Amino acid sequence: MTVLVCGGAGYIGSHTVYELIDKGDDVVIVDSLETGHIKAVHKDAKFYKGDIRDKEFLTNVFDKENIDAVIHFAANSLVGESMVNPLKYYDNNLYGTKVLLEVMIEHDVKKIVFSSTAATYGEPERVPILETDKTEPTNTYGETKLSMEKMMKWTDVAHGLKYVALRYFNACGAHKSGEIGEDHHPETHLIPLILQVPLGKREAISVFGNDYDTKDGTCIRDYIHVTDLAQAHILAVDYLMKGNESNVFNLGNGVGFTVNEVIETARKVTGKEIKAVMAERRAGDPAQLIASSEKAKTVLGWKPEHADLEEIIASAWKWHSTHPDGYMDK
Repeated sequence: MTVLVCGGAGYIGSHTVYELIDKGDDVVIVDSLETGHIKAVHKDAKFYKGDIRDKEFLTNVFDKENIDAVIHFAANSLVGESMVNPLKYYDNNLYGTKVLLEVMIEHDVKKIVFSSTAATYGEPERVPILETDKTEPTNTYGETKLSMEKMMKWTDVAHGLKYVALRYFNACGAHKSGEIGEDHHPETHLIPLILQVPLGKREAISVFGNDYDTKDGTCIRDYIHVTDLAQAHILAVDYLMKGNESNVFNLGNGVGFTVNEVIETARKVTGKEIKAVMAERRAGDPAQLIASSEKAKTVLGWKPEHADLEEIIASAWKWHSTHPDGYMDK
């Protein structure tokens, strides 16, 4: 089977490519390298540099390759940036997806797994969050991802293009080999930001608010290892290839950790002092976000293998401590 991975040089995309190749699938990667890294591309994958908004480029890839299914990661994903530059997000995320779906239909490729987000829910009504809960995003990023889901829904109605949208929470950790990991510019994710302190790249980690209604006053989030996410995408492709209907799944560990717990675990894993400083709450930060992944476990047969926070941070530390400047090191 040949799988096209859009955004396959990015963080979650590159880890998914590694898992697909381990499984024995042929992989074609399309990535503009705006935020991805050429050094994250697996040596056994076929790579095309280009933008999915460029229909001529994308058509050429589909003409050359006999693609069976698509996994779609290509999108801008910074919540803060999406609020100050919303049109960038509509252009890249929505217009890019429109072009991709057009080319898929023209080439009779009718299976797509889509990297969505828990940001589609906005402020949760309850915890853990279910797929049937209301979707009212509180930022442009979440709004564009929800709109992408709806674009796929109506494309399915019109053309029979089957999709799976995977709504996930805080991706973290790194590949067991230590060869690929997280390298964002700017970095906004908690675990790599914490690890910048023992690497000497940051004096302290800021904790935004300690007066939330949680066990220690800091925000609770659901952290999921990137390899577990990758496996879910592969199971979703298999689900579609078996002829199943379009569907939406949450992905998370179903267990929440507070910011303070993550910092304390990082101290334990690294064996180093990590200074934390209190800061004001950030606007729009819910007290807790935890996913119910029961549907994914039941329907897809998905089971997170790396749910232990210490293991997650240890894999991240293995990557960051050997690549303190990310892919620039090698």
